[in-house]
Amino acid sequence: MNVSEEPTPVAGPRIIKKYPNRRLYDTTVSSYITLDDVKKLVMNQVIFRIQDAKTGEDITRSILLQIILEQEEDGNPIFSSEVLIQLIRFYGNTLQDIVSNYFERSLSLFAKQQDDLQDKMYNPLSFMADIAEQNINLWKDIQDNFFRAALPKHISSKENKPDNQEQSHDA
Repeated sequence: MNVSEEPTPVAGPRIIKKYPNRRLYDTTVSSYITLDDVKKLVMNQVIFRIQDAKTGEDITRSILLQIILEQEEDGNPIFSSEVLIQLIRFYGNTLQDIVSNYFERSLSLFAKQQDDLQDKMYNPLSFMADIAEQNINLWKDIQDNFFRAALPKHISSKENKPDNQEQSHDA
């Protein structure tokens, strides 16, 4: 049975259990699978959850990081040493949540743009203009969130008062 072609059960995500012997057991197909099989599930957009068989703890994230590590070691890495250094510096930093949000939103936008490119036959110039506009809007939103989080509340509330006062004088 092909692990990656099995549908996700309607009741919830596909459950994969990791046993103390480091083996992964796919409960949907009732067989042991490899990290490469988990990667295939990701590539086929199968929703799954990996849990420690003994404790029931969700360890999906650590398994996904393991797959990324293998990919980085085997082929053309996505993350240069400099990028990894910068990422490490953000851990524990006040900007950690903003960086996390930025990566999540940027990758979602990039994936959407890839889908749009494959689904529709755009005029290349029009498509590039759409991408540029989406990227600019994303950057503006992230920048607004960054400054909102970084500025003390009394400064951002002062910036809002003149607008409110002008509106009350106009009325």
